[in-house]
Amino acid sequence: MIIMALDHTRDFLHVSALTQRPTDLATTTPALFFTRWITHLCAPTFVFLSGVSAMLSLKNRPDMKENRLFLLKRGIWLVILEFTLVNFGLWMDIRVHTLILEVIAAIGFGFIILSILYKVSPKVLGIIGLVIIFSHNLLDNVMLPPHHPVLEFMASFLFGPGAFQFTPHLIFIVGYPILPWLGIMLVGFACGRLFEYPAEVRKKKFLRMGLVALGLFILLRFINVYGDPMKWSSQKDAVFTFLSFMNITKYPPSLLFTLATLGVSFLFLSLSEGKSNKFIDTVSVYGKTPLFYFLVHMYIIHCIMFIMVFMQGYGPQDLDFGPVKFGRPVKGTGISLPYVYLVWLSVVLVMYPLCRKYGLYKAAHRDNKWLRYL
Repeated sequence: MIIMALDHTRDFLHVSALTQRPTDLATTTPALFFTRWITHLCAPTFVFLSGVSAMLSLKNRPDMKENRLFLLKRGIWLVILEFTLVNFGLWMDIRVHTLILEVIAAIGFGFIILSILYKVSPKVLGIIGLVIIFSHNLLDNVMLPPHHPVLEFMASFLFGPGAFQFTPHLIFIVGYPILPWLGIMLVGFACGRLFEYPAEVRKKKFLRMGLVALGLFILLRFINVYGDPMKWSSQKDAVFTFLSFMNITKYPPSLLFTLATLGVSFLFLSLSEGKSNKFIDTVSVYGKTPLFYFLVHMYIIHCIMFIMVFMQGYGPQDLDFGPVKFGRPVKGTGISLPYVYLVWLSVVLVMYPLCRKYGLYKAAHRDNKWLRYL
């Protein structure tokens, strides 16, 4: 949750965010590259733990029908939320030139599919998830027949990112195709049983899973044949060669992307298992209110962006709300990377009391079913 805010702060405020990809080795710097890379951990961990939470809900509520209905309603709610509050927080465009399917909707569609597959054993679902994760890169070079817009949209919706001009004034972007992320969620669902073991056992299992995932990532990446459409190569020096090695594909999440990010996340889980200290207790405040945090921090950062633009001499008439625009003028705005980090830490600090108060309110009103959805 904390490092996700770093990615959004960079997206909205960094001086080159509108003109430069941080993973473009021709223009990036090591600091900018790893500022982006570290935030790769967010989405796969969110989706994996969403699967875990679905499994834990099965244990907490033995009524199968109730569980399926909860997953279905929560999935539909997340999809609606994505294309309303989340998209408006991202674009703040009252004319709605752009809609994008991102991680919230991907989790929502995953819940909907999981509600349909709920009678399938977790072990089988985990195997299906692993098959998806390890095999979907076989489709990297598959070409679709041209001039079939419905087929192209469905293929993008399921397998790979794409942009579609729905109307002359509305573009729809598939940023998180459903199938690759569903694979991660199904594996998370199957791994939900791990949380039934004692902390010390979980610690060892997560450590082993993390080391296996990272070891497999290093092996497959070194072979450089399968697992990611972007191959690594020797660069101008050892540092940029390492950046090339680590430059893995998120859209959609390649096998190597999933192995690297979940491998690191498993190690973090292993390190935190069975521990309780001030740092972990503080960080847990954010994790107990994830959707609330997601929505509020997005709006805060976007408002900070407008303040930045106005302080740099622009007026309301200069704001650009065209397709795939945040409202920020392309030229002459933005702050350098150190200031991005400063704003990020400030946002995280501001979110702490908000999340703490909301978490306490939510815990005190467990009978309010609506609070289960936020």
